[in-house]
Amino acid sequence: MIFFLVAQATPPPQQGPPVMVHFIILMVLIFVVMYLLVMRPQRKKERQRKEMLSKIKRNDKVMTIGGIYGIVTQVKPDEVVLKVDENANVRMHFTRSSIAKIIVEEEGELPKE
Repeated sequence: MIFFLVAQATPPPQQGPPVMVHFIILMVLIFVVMYLLVMRPQRKKERQRKEMLSKIKRNDKVMTIGGIYGIVTQVKPDEVVLKVDENANVRMHFTRSSIAKIIVEEEGELPKE
């Protein structure tokens, strides 16, 4: 019976570096795939958004992140003033970062009103 207790008390032989090397290689591969599929496209999209926000100028037709359409009447460093209603001359102030997109009218197409 003592033999069985001694046999159970001895730990199994541990596998050395090959298991750890495979684990490290697997973690590096996961990080590379995550970078290529998630982080890189997100950075590219953010760069395009910053470029679009820097190009906003007077008389551009824009849409805000809230879905409000308007025409830019004034551009300040952190603020954009939009005319949202022609008849009532309604103007609204927005932060520059709240502009979702600049609406580009196709040449030859009449502007929608």
